[in-house]
Amino acid sequence: MLLLRSRPLDRACRLGVFGALGALAGTGFLFAAAPAHADPSPALDRFSLSVGAFSADPKFNASVNTPYGSLQSGDIKPGRVTMPRISADMLIGDSQGISFDYYQYKRDYTGGVASNNSFGGLGSLNAFGNASINTKLDFAKLSYKWWLGTGNTVFGLGAGAAYYRATLGASATAVVNGQVGTYSESSSDNAIAPLLEVGVRHAITPDLRLFADASGVWKNNGRFHGNIYNASAGVEWFPVKNVGVVLAYGVTNIDLTRENNFADTRLKVRLQGPSAFLKARF
Repeated sequence: MLLLRSRPLDRACRLGVFGALGALAGTGFLFAAAPAHADPSPALDRFSLSVGAFSADPKFNASVNTPYGSLQSGDIKPGRVTMPRISADMLIGDSQGISFDYYQYKRDYTGGVASNNSFGGLGSLNAFGNASINTKLDFAKLSYKWWLGTGNTVFGLGAGAAYYRATLGASATAVVNGQVGTYSESSSDNAIAPLLEVGVRHAITPDLRLFADASGVWKNNGRFHGNIYNASAGVEWFPVKNVGVVLAYGVTNIDLTRENNFADTRLKVRLQGPSAFLKARF
């Protein structure tokens, strides 16, 4: 049975997220107050903040290593999960801007966790009964964007950095070298990696707009490395001037590896599904 539990973000993560949003909002209000030389494309906003959720149907695969072997979930589809998501965009001038995005993926899986043979001849690990694997991923990105075009349709190119932190843990009742006991391991690490983005915005009217985005994060070296790719498309509708709703459909692929002395601990997740946001623009 797969359980989703919601916990408050740790203090460092809360400070990082709200610090980035505060800096972005403060700068946005300064630019909004400054006189503008020209109006941007109707497909763009001077400053916007979106708060909502991503409802995904994940495909999940994780392995956590112990000195005696690894505990592995195999490929499973544990059921739909809803993740909170925050994003913000700010224009600098009329064709450049800053973009911020944050979400958290968290799942606990209890069920048919398999085990494999030993690492380095230290023994063998044979799990039986209930075993569990728990995962948590915090992801935040900050990028600088260039928008090409001045009419109802604009194309964007972005470059920046992404911060991600992944925690993997496992526990099981197992036989190790003939001894029965409860064994558990946990692995946690974080990294900063380069980010590239592309996007397109089209305004059917100033209050009804279409968009599509794609981004990629990769880090090939270091103890904690991997890649995260995302693509989404959707529609924005503003029934009142400054407040609207955003509906989108997206796909995210996550493949992260943490190397240790025994073997690689790995998290692979594919998230696919709709998102809904409440958006404020200024």
